[in-house]
Amino acid sequence: MKNYILSLHQLCLFVFVLTVVSSCVKHPDSPGYEYVDDMFRSQAIEAYIDYGLVGDKVNDTLKNTISARIPVKGTIAFSKSKKTSTTNMPFYYGTSEEERIRAGEEVPLPKHYYSQESIQESNTAEGKRLYGLFCAHCHGDKGNGDGLVITAGGYPAAPPAYNTLKDRKPGSVFHTITYGKNAMGPHASQLNKDERWKVAMYVRTMQFDGDLNLEELVSENVVND
Repeated sequence: MKNYILSLHQLCLFVFVLTVVSSCVKHPDSPGYEYVDDMFRSQAIEAYIDYGLVGDKVNDTLKNTISARIPVKGTIAFSKSKKTSTTNMPFYYGTSEEERIRAGEEVPLPKHYYSQESIQESNTAEGKRLYGLFCAHCHGDKGNGDGLVITAGGYPAAPPAYNTLKDRKPGSVFHTITYGKNAMGPHASQLNKDERWKVAMYVRTMQFDGDLNLEELVSENVVND
């Protein structure tokens, strides 16, 4: 009887050691044997995960199903191509003054923003609306640097009037809106790229007292093609 009990203890110890050893695997991300899968693997959908194969389980019905959600209507695709209109001027420009000037020289206002008079008027009108929401409080309704934030006091320095900055081309204005300049903070989180171009268009009209200066815009696009 005593030998039997000893053998039973030995058997239990052997099974325990065997279980521990077999649960150890070389892969650092593996939890070993799983008793309850739901406690180890999240059931929430995550982007860019192939749910057709999770761990060692294959789900044929999910192999051709994307886990990432389709972008909402109006989402602007990213591209480094300068010929892609709404994605022109991506974020590979730096934040320095030199980079702002370089953006003005290298990145023209995309052609389709002013290719037809009706489109030009529509984009400029939208730029004016956005300007009133995000810019007029400092730069003033007419772009004279006399917004309420300035006239009420407490601002370090008034921004210059736009009609004194005729050399600031749309690409440069776009860069300033994106990254900010001096006391002006970046507005990339408030305005998407398409909206920033439209604001730059409206700023262009204030630089030239209501004129978009189409002749120069067209010549800039010819050079950059």
